[in-house]
Amino acid sequence: MQSHGITFGIERIDSQVVLVFKAKGKLTHQDYETIGPILEASLKGVHSNNIRMLADITELEGWEPRAAWDDFKLGMKTDFKVHRLAIYGHKNWQELAAKVSRWFIAGDAQSFDDYHAAMEWLAIRSNLD
Repeated sequence: MQSHGITFGIERIDSQVVLVFKAKGKLTHQDYETIGPILEASLKGVHSNNIRMLADITELEGWEPRAAWDDFKLGMKTDFKVHRLAIYGHKNWQELAAKVSRWFIAGDAQSFDDYHAAMEWLAIRSNLD
């Protein structure tokens, strides 16, 4: 039996709040049906228009086709302004994912293969803070 799904949490770096998402295994449509409402409710509890997010894809093996579509829809559905998105992992496609993400978020997206470098980039203050 293979474990799969998405976990999320909140980390603080000084005064910055970072939402951390970790994807594991091969994600399914059922994963998104379960996590979607929880994620939306959690994001509504963040009182900021400049959200910083870390997507940890180190254990992600991929998506079922319908789950990839669910991921896209979930990202488009949020009314939140993502200020920075760090995609952390060792996948050959993550740099492209960061570039595509820039089309859909208000802020910037970068790809990292080092966790600490990703968190440092997320912590940098800007004139939007």
